[in-house]
Amino acid sequence: MSGGRPSKYTQEFAVQAGKLCAFGATDADLADFFDVSVRTIPRWAAEYPEFCQALKAGKSAADDRVERSLYQRALGYSHEAVKIFMPAGSREPVYATYTEHYPPDTTACIFWLKNRRPEEWREKLDHEHGGNVGLNISIVRFATDAPLAVEHLEQKALVEAVGNLER
Repeated sequence: MSGGRPSKYTQEFAVQAGKLCAFGATDADLADFFDVSVRTIPRWAAEYPEFCQALKAGKSAADDRVERSLYQRALGYSHEAVKIFMPAGSREPVYATYTEHYPPDTTACIFWLKNRRPEEWREKLDHEHGGNVGLNISIVRFATDAPLAVEHLEQKALVEAVGNLER
């Protein structure tokens, strides 16, 4: 026998929650719809397997739609559309169908590839740490008839950091 007030949960909630999640509802949206605390939604999911499965299926369906949309946006796509005009003096509107085109989106491409092929597309930051950080830059000569010349740089890491300066 558990303490506290009885649960508001009914079996119909599983079906409703699944449909709501398929349309993109969050746990906060579900809590608002069922008039419960946001903390109640994960509790119901843990206590009622049918509710948990409905949440997973609904959220998965919404995620699949977003994934398809991101994919289409990355590649670019076209769709039929209609413009409605109301010419001056006309009694009825004029409907003009046309094909609207969306070009490929570079940001969507990068996002897609970073997530689908992370080993090939992740941002790679190579950090090298050495023990000797001391700089030994000798003489820089200033001459009126010659460009600046660096006599010698003793730290290879510094040369690489400055862009592989030529001597």
